[in-house]
Amino acid sequence: MRLVMSEPVERMDRPYARRWWALLVLCLSLLMIVMANTALTVAAPDMTQDLGLSSADLQWVIDGYTVPYAALMLLLGAIGDKYSRRGALVLGLVVFGGGAVAGSLVDSGTGVIAARAVMGVGAALIMPATLSLLAATFPRAERAKAITLWTATAGLAIAAGPLVAGALLENHGWASTFLINVPIVVLAIVGAFVLVPPSKAGHQDRIDYVGGLLSVVWIAALVYMIIEGPHFGWGAKAITAAVAAGLGLVLFVVWELRHPRPVLDVRRFTQRRFAGSNLAVALFFLAVFGAFYYLTQHLQFVLGYDALDTGLRMLPLAGAVFVGSALTGYLTPRIGMKITVTAGMVGGTAALALLSQVDSGSSYGDFVASLVILGLAIGLALSPCTDAIMGAFPESQLGVGGAVNDTSLELGGSLGIAVLGSLLSTSYASHLTDATAGSKLSASALEQAQDSVGAGYQVAQAIGEQAQQVAARAASAGTPEQAAELKAQATQLAQGARQMADAVGSSFSDAVAYTSLIGAVILGVGTVLVAFLLPGRGSGSEGAEEEVAEGAELVGAGR
Repeated sequence: MRLVMSEPVERMDRPYARRWWALLVLCLSLLMIVMANTALTVAAPDMTQDLGLSSADLQWVIDGYTVPYAALMLLLGAIGDKYSRRGALVLGLVVFGGGAVAGSLVDSGTGVIAARAVMGVGAALIMPATLSLLAATFPRAERAKAITLWTATAGLAIAAGPLVAGALLENHGWASTFLINVPIVVLAIVGAFVLVPPSKAGHQDRIDYVGGLLSVVWIAALVYMIIEGPHFGWGAKAITAAVAAGLGLVLFVVWELRHPRPVLDVRRFTQRRFAGSNLAVALFFLAVFGAFYYLTQHLQFVLGYDALDTGLRMLPLAGAVFVGSALTGYLTPRIGMKITVTAGMVGGTAALALLSQVDSGSSYGDFVASLVILGLAIGLALSPCTDAIMGAFPESQLGVGGAVNDTSLELGGSLGIAVLGSLLSTSYASHLTDATAGSKLSASALEQAQDSVGAGYQVAQAIGEQAQQVAARAASAGTPEQAAELKAQATQLAQGARQMADAVGSSFSDAVAYTSLIGAVILGVGTVLVAFLLPGRGSGSEGAEEEVAEGAELVGAGR
């Protein structure tokens, strides 16, 4: 047995014998890059305190990863198709690992943002490579099952990120959440050379670099606008990004329609199955990432769980994803993807609708049903959509197919955090204003508390500390009258601190309920659109047309 797998998968006359072991390497790589985002939600409080990050700094620590990740995938997926999909995977792992090491060593917000951006470039190489290598390595009859496991891994990573980060933060600093990636990178690189066969497109056509660069421009501008506008206001930066995104998209579409070998044939979006699948992926991750964003905050700040306990309490979501994935593997071949995907989206809508019942008296038990239903919904809906998207591309463009799927995922996730996060922030600030009306809270303290739920509890804590200081002064007062007066002030301040903490908790709970309701409406409307777009089980014309187109391209490529 060779130590390094060197035989290209395209030259094998039978299915690769160790393909399931290769899938393990691909899933490990996927697990790492998804966890890099979800783990940060738990590590953020420690990082903020240690580096003195502002809310804007923290937002860009999170999103500095997202912008290059989303923007570069399409171009890098095409480059991987042409030259080496395994090479793209390994290079991405090296870049990602280098960024992780740098992130653990820096001591400023700017340094962490730069390190996260480098990790995002690595992820842009890794993500489409995992799907393209999966599709190239597995025969078509087994591909849906392999994609189901790939999707289940993504769902697991969403919940595992906070768990791993929480366990590390018990005894280590936030830098450990970066360094934990290094052994995984080393293991994945070794596994890639030993278990994953090389693969690339069978043709030598020149890459459409103009189209690829235009895709980078419009996607990067769009993601930047999504982040900048809702969080920091629709000023010159956000508007400029919006104009650049719109103009870049128009130029991209025009160029791709006229180019003989486009980096992405945009005509595919006229196919109902392809368009509906991409819309479903984007909407689902809008809901999932948005809900995840505020649920972790609610568990940590309102219910008072530490980082590890928060991660543990997200595990029902991960377990339900695996159950949902198993169900979709059984149901989709029997009832068709339209029913399976629609059922999953209905489940996701129901999960968000349940979260709209959250109030100040809600405990963790009130969240479990929503987490389980949301996990089942992810498992049911995403695997068939990913399989449909990958199936729309010929073997020579599997990297591009993976990039399209993953770009839909990232755009949806970015929109979820930006739009639902902005709604959450606005609703929380409004409810807190109402809850503190008539109190003696200063305008500056209220403004500080409105910044975030964490800042709100810091204001309450500061009032409590002030009460303790006044009580200490009362103990050493010179006269009984002074002591009585100071004790009365301390009692009043302590009561104000409790009222402030209660106001923050109830305001954030009300904001979670309101944001969940809006999320449910968005996903509900999207469910109707997806159900309309996806062809029924009896209409197989599109699939047949795609197979004919794929066969024609393979023949034309001399394969």
